[in-house]
This record gives sequence, C-alpha cells and structure tokens, in this order.
Amino acid sequence: MRFTLLATGSKGNACYVEAQGCGLLIDAGLSCRELIYRMEMAGLDPERIRALVVTHEHGDHIKGVGPFARKFNIPVFINRPTYHRARRILGDLPFPLFFNTGESITLEPFTIELFSKCHDAADPVGVVVVHDGFRLGVLTDVGKSTLLVEDRLKGCHALVLEFNHDLEMLVQGPYPLELKRRIKGPGGHLSNGQAGNLLESLAHEGLKTLVLAHLSEVNNQPEKALEEAHGVLQRMGLRGIGVAVGSQHQPTRVLEVG
Repeated sequence: MRFTLLATGSKGNACYVEAQGCGLLIDAGLSCRELIYRMEMAGLDPERIRALVVTHEHGDHIKGVGPFARKFNIPVFINRPTYHRARRILGDLPFPLFFNTGESITLEPFTIELFSKCHDAADPVGVVVVHDGFRLGVLTDVGKSTLLVEDRLKGCHALVLEFNHDLEMLVQGPYPLELKRRIKGPGGHLSNGQAGNLLESLAHEGLKTLVLAHLSEVNNQPEKALEEAHGVLQRMGLRGIGVAVGSQHQPTRVLEVG
C-alpha cells in the first residue's frame, strides 16, 4: 500500500491511497481538473480510483467530490448527516453509499475503518485504511484528541496527523478573535503541541511514516511543526521514522505504508 497527500490545508484537501493497482480517494477538496493534475504530477492514474470517501462537509474537503465522482462514475462513501448538509454542493452523485460512523467498509483490496472525531461539522470521521495487515491512519480537522481517536489509530504503520497551528502565532496573528476561538476550541484544529501529545500516544516501533498535515499558512511554519514531531520521536527513542510535511500547493512524494 502507498499513498500521497495531493493537497492539505484550508484551501483544499485530498489523500490518494493505492494497493494492488486499485486507488481510493479520501476527500476531494480541489476542482476535478486540479485533482487530476495533482495525480498526474505524482505519477498516478485517476482511472484506478475505485471509490471516494468523505470525512465531513466543509468545502475544502468536498469541492471536487461531485464532479470527480460523475466524471469517473465511482461510488462515494458518506454518512447521512454529512450528505444532507453537503447535498447542494455535491449535486447528484452516481453511487452514494451510506455508512454509519464507527463501522468498517470492505472495498477490495481495502478495509476502511471510520470513527468519530471532534470538529464543527455534522458527523465528521477519521479514517484508517487497512491492506494486507498494514494500517494507514488519516486524521485532520480535529479540535481535540479523545480516547476513541487514540484507540482507533493505535498500531498504524503510517500516519497523517494534523499539525495545524503554533499557538503563539495564532494568538498573536491577524485572525479575528472569534475565529481564533473556533480554531483553538474542541471543534477546531490541533495545535503543534496537541498534535505532539497525540503522536506520543500513537508512536511505536512499527510506525514507519508520518506526514504532518493541514498546516496553517498564516499561523504555523513547517519548521515549528517538524521540531515538535521530531522532539516527540527523539524523547521516545524512536528512530527510522520518515517524517514529511504536506503542502497546500503540491502533492507529497508517493509514500509506502510499512
């Protein structure tokens, strides 16, 4: 199994996962044309995508869902609260497939585990994709960690974790006070420090790849997020874990799981 973040940040999010020649797209917050362009940049074939999974209804995660699903005639896995909130943006989907948060979906060659997370959306979910015993966890757009989140992400061989903001930069930055409160709140986004604490509960010898995701372009810097992540791994005595930073503007290199 391998994956790439085609984009991550407040202007658009999409994660591509592939195994045995079959692709899966987690969110599609870019235009259909841009999604295809990003995949081609990464050397990936959009025709391989079997399905699309929606984590929540915010525009930076669903902008391209409807157009992409219609163009490639693929199913969209989505829970009903998210679907009803997003229906106007999604338009007519060729194959909407509804899941209940907390259950797992079998879509050969993948098993897709979906679990609840804290964010200001109708019914937001985190995702673990499993193939051949290897686990990829994807968690962004989350205001705080919970025991459920930690339980579902334990044992992952690759992790995509939100490192959204540096708290001091957010507090001192240009955002309106109400927006700052929303970002810092339980329905907002993880700070570097919060993400580091979550990483400390999840990191283990079997973790080989970590991608820092959804970094704010205004309230964070890659160097600050990397310093936090590397500090946690060093304190835990874990070596050999590849750490990358996702970008809003270009895909990450294609990364292996396990």
